[in-house]
Amino acid sequence: MNASASAIRPGQRVAVVGGGALGLRLAWHLVAAGARVTVLEAAPALGGLASSWSVPTDAEPVTWDRFYHVILESDQDLRALLVDVGLDDEVRWTTTQTGYCAGGRLSPVSTPRDFLALPGLSLLAKARLGATLARGATVRDWRALERIPVGDWLTRWSGRATFEQFWVPLLAAKLGDAWRETNAAFIWATIRRLTAARRAGIGDERFGAVPGGVGRVLADLAAALETRGVEVRRGARVERITRTGTGELEVEADGGATRWCVDHVVLTTTPRAAAGMVADLDADTAARWAAIRYQGVVCPSFVLRRPLAPYYLTYLMDDLPFTAIVEMTNLVPPAWLGGHTLVYLPRYVPADDPSFEQSDDALQAEFLAGLRRVHAVADEDVVGGRVARAREVFPLPVLGYSERVPSIATGVDGVHLVSSAQIVNGTLNLNETVGLADRSSATLLGSTR
Repeated sequence: MNASASAIRPGQRVAVVGGGALGLRLAWHLVAAGARVTVLEAAPALGGLASSWSVPTDAEPVTWDRFYHVILESDQDLRALLVDVGLDDEVRWTTTQTGYCAGGRLSPVSTPRDFLALPGLSLLAKARLGATLARGATVRDWRALERIPVGDWLTRWSGRATFEQFWVPLLAAKLGDAWRETNAAFIWATIRRLTAARRAGIGDERFGAVPGGVGRVLADLAAALETRGVEVRRGARVERITRTGTGELEVEADGGATRWCVDHVVLTTTPRAAAGMVADLDADTAARWAAIRYQGVVCPSFVLRRPLAPYYLTYLMDDLPFTAIVEMTNLVPPAWLGGHTLVYLPRYVPADDPSFEQSDDALQAEFLAGLRRVHAVADEDVVGGRVARAREVFPLPVLGYSERVPSIATGVDGVHLVSSAQIVNGTLNLNETVGLADRSSATLLGSTR
């Protein structure tokens, strides 16, 4: 990519809006290139969707990530970040197992033999399902898939019965009713990532984690940035970006009570949020940004006295309040979690879903009742719980999504957008976010890296 006339130069002042993984990794590259960087995060804590928190218990609180994250051996961008902050040697690799719940029956689905024994699917359905996975793993032209509805492609390869019985529950759990608008490249990307996690076809799945979780990784990254002279401001909610009479960009936060004058601003928010900040943004650009729809998530976490099953991830075919059961303690040692079991129960929903307005108590009761339909969980087994919510987690991969992706250049000189909306064929993982930061920093710096 050719160097831009508005590229960030050594010595220039840069405000990075957003202190999540994307903003912090961008700041790392920018300060390494000689820029004078300030990171502005609206929340009291850094990390965004990858931040950590504590779940209260009847003893010591359990501190881990708000949402579940894993490291794959193939996650080259994330592992490069771990090297930079000195944590790559601390990754603990675990061969995990996967479960499958259908008709109230819990079954393993970690090996080819498990797959062949799946209940509820005929041998023909399993054969066609296997052919679908194989086809997804070998396709190279994702652009052709992006123009095909995911339902059409999966029905073609798996058959109508297998599509409705196996794929629809999985798609609806992740995308809600919006799966009908989703392109086939979404399932292609999902299959490829799952294949990367497994060293022998369907089996031998390897995931990694570091003590303290992803939240610790980002905390160490922020500390390293501060030692390199980066100003990291928490609780600084940016509201307006305007150009002054002297040609500088003025960043206003907290009702104008705090202001920064800089040469460049890099927005790492969603396009919709960014559109509301940039005073001189073209109306057509603002409308295109606002039209990008995001899927949100509601995710209660429960701390239990005992493990539930040997599976890190359990896929759910039954009608339950949540997408999957993620038993984190099958990936990390219980000692990292105070000797307890940590379970995530995510439900992916539109940003305007009523569950965002439900009380924590109501959601925990609903989700715990659903969990008891799969596992026998007594009241005394539950040590603590907490509900994480995020209205905008990942953009919906509609037909032709790559043509709607906003560019880094916003049309306002010195103002740049680096957003999750620029991740094409994403599967919602931290490696994608770090990789976006790596690639975008090269563009911001006018580099050909």
